[in-house]
Amino acid sequence: MRYYEPADKNAIDEVRNVMRYLTGISGKRIITGQHTQTMAMEELHHIRSVTGKEPALLGFELLSYSPNINYLSTDEECMKEVEENRGTLQRALEWAEKGGLITMTWHWFSPLGGRSKAFFTCNTDFDASRVLIEGTPERAAFFADMDVMAGLLRPFCDRHIPILWRPFHESEGDWFWWSAKGPEIARQLYRLMFRHFTEERRLHNLIWVWNSPLAEGYPGDDTVDIISRDMYPPAHEHTSRRAEYEELIRITPSEKIAAVAETGVIPDPAAVVNEGAAWTYYMTWSHGFCLGEEFNTSEKLKEVYDSEYSVTLERLPKLYGIV
Repeated sequence: MRYYEPADKNAIDEVRNVMRYLTGISGKRIITGQHTQTMAMEELHHIRSVTGKEPALLGFELLSYSPNINYLSTDEECMKEVEENRGTLQRALEWAEKGGLITMTWHWFSPLGGRSKAFFTCNTDFDASRVLIEGTPERAAFFADMDVMAGLLRPFCDRHIPILWRPFHESEGDWFWWSAKGPEIARQLYRLMFRHFTEERRLHNLIWVWNSPLAEGYPGDDTVDIISRDMYPPAHEHTSRRAEYEELIRITPSEKIAAVAETGVIPDPAAVVNEGAAWTYYMTWSHGFCLGEEFNTSEKLKEVYDSEYSVTLERLPKLYGIV
């Protein structure tokens, strides 16, 4: 795979460094990654205790930063998630200071209406298709929320910290409001955000990660740096996921960096390399997918982190410095 220019033509050098590195390891090694969604970051502590190492990539959840959380119509489970998630941007800055890679997931509470976990379609009547119509309340609320998020991401840009930015994830399904009207609507929402963040808000530190294996929803090479998909195989099924890789890369004829953006089961690094499934990184999901042994045993976790094909934080080269 050859190196190519970021989709954002004004991307900072640190973005280019990360993309060049990912291109270089494609098919040769895989970056270890772990999602965290609370300030306590229990998953990171668990990995340290079991392996003596740290992942090269940490995922951070932004759900509590959604401007339109309905505190009057919710439930205890939702509020627990929101409260435990508050402050995670500070944790992301701290991780960046260690030189680790950052990816961000935004379970975006619908910009208008909704109750409880309003990122789920079943909890909101927000019509994403109306965002595409000039002058609608839905469009105004959508852009207002984006502006709030752009302000929260600004310090990362100012300090030249690259972020693997994965908006509108899992748009092949209908369980989130942004894809409830179909993948074509999600595609257009993504393009609206790309233009707004890069041209209007000048967030040039973002590496744009598309997250769906559907060709009909693909936003286009001009807005995508990395193609990815989420996978939850049966417990303890540690393989290369070669078939899923082949399906994903067919969404575009162009060469693109590929990643497992979410997984419940850690892929086998040796199989990934030896079977030609050129995933550049994976990110295990949080809580029970990492803690305990229901999906990944401690023995397997240590084996993966010890593998010659795995990139842990200790093996990650310095790709950026904090300004």
